[in-house]
Amino acid sequence: MVALQKLAPSRMTVAEFVDWPGDDTDRKFELVDGEPRAMAPPSDAHGTMQITIGGILRAHLRAHRPGCRVVGEAGVVPRVSASSNLRIPDLAVTCTPNEAGGRVVPDPIAIIEILSPSNEAETLQNVWAYATIPSVQEILLVRSTEIAAQQLRRDLSWNWPKQPQKIGDGQELSLESIGFTASLSAFYEDTHLGRSVP
Repeated sequence: MVALQKLAPSRMTVAEFVDWPGDDTDRKFELVDGEPRAMAPPSDAHGTMQITIGGILRAHLRAHRPGCRVVGEAGVVPRVSASSNLRIPDLAVTCTPNEAGGRVVPDPIAIIEILSPSNEAETLQNVWAYATIPSVQEILLVRSTEIAAQQLRRDLSWNWPKQPQKIGDGQELSLESIGFTASLSAFYEDTHLGRSVP
C-alpha cells in the first residue's frame, strides 16, 4: 500500500506552521501570508557558500562578539503580518541567547541570503519582510553565480536606503552591526568562483 502524501492546511498561523510536521518529503517550507511555500533545493555552490559564510561569521563572532551567534536556515518573523509569516533566510546573526524550545531566531541584527537562479525571485520578495523586523540593521544578498553582493543598511535615523549598495569582486564588505570586514571573495572559497584567499 502506498502512503498518501500529507497536504498542508491551506492557511496557517505561525504557531500552527512551527508545529506542522511537513508533508512527508524532504522539502523545506516557509510561511508566506499564511500559506506554506516550498523552497527550492540549494545548488552545490549555494550550499557551499552557506557553510563558508556561516563559518567565517562564527569565527569572527567568537573572537570579537562572544555574546552573538550565527544561525543557519534561521526562522524569522517579520513585524508586518507577524501571525501569518515566517521566513527562512540562509543565515541570521543574533546577540540574544539561545533558549530551549526556541522555534524562531530572536532579535536578528543581520540577515544574509545567497541568491541562486532557482530562488532569486522568492528571496528578493522576502527583503521587505526582513526590513520590517525592528532589530535588523543589515541585509546582505550574496550571488552564487558571480562574485557580487548587494547590501542594505539602516542609516543613523534607522531608515533603509532607497537602493542597495553594490559590492563586486575585489571589494571589501562590512557588517557594521557586528564589526565585521572581509573581502567579498572570501565567501566563495571552495566554489568554482573561488580562488586562494589569504
